[in-house]
Amino acid sequence: MTLRINGETVDVTLEDEKTVGDFLKSFEEEAAKNDATTTSIVLNGKPVPAQEIDSVLDLPIDDSTKMDLTTVSKFAVIEELKRCSGDFDMLKEKLGEISVLLQSGKDSDASSILKALAESVSNFVTAARYATLFPELYGNIQVDGKDLGAFFVEFSDILKDLETAMQDKDTVTVGDLSEYEILPRLTMISEAVEQL
Repeated sequence: MTLRINGETVDVTLEDEKTVGDFLKSFEEEAAKNDATTTSIVLNGKPVPAQEIDSVLDLPIDDSTKMDLTTVSKFAVIEELKRCSGDFDMLKEKLGEISVLLQSGKDSDASSILKALAESVSNFVTAARYATLFPELYGNIQVDGKDLGAFFVEFSDILKDLETAMQDKDTVTVGDLSEYEILPRLTMISEAVEQL
């Protein structure tokens, strides 16, 4: 069997594992000891979506079997959440300037700040999704008294309002949302992540 983990070929010695399911079970047990888990499986060149995992568990493994696994560790998720939080910290200063930029005709500068915001939020949400793989970690992240899922449901509505205000060229609403709605929430996220 050829095994690659996160793109790196690793030596593997099969013990009692006869099927894909046997191997994945023992691999996941070892990963769990290191606060890690598998996020994707490619078997013999074909991705195995989570909803189809049962269809490959009984397949035999032998010398010709090729498996590519992508894993993530709790430590890596925390590091990514902290990196995103650092991005938010850098953006917070700039968000307070959006009103002035828009009123002085510097729409492209304001747009680039909002684009960076959208990218940073997207990166954070992706990291938060990975955090759900570690229930204890995910449960420990409380923002404004809410879990991340509930917090981001509310936050995404504000981001949609911001997008609408930008499209309508409503500079007052864009400025108000940036300064009074988004900026405080980024601060709350940063404070929550600092506790990890």
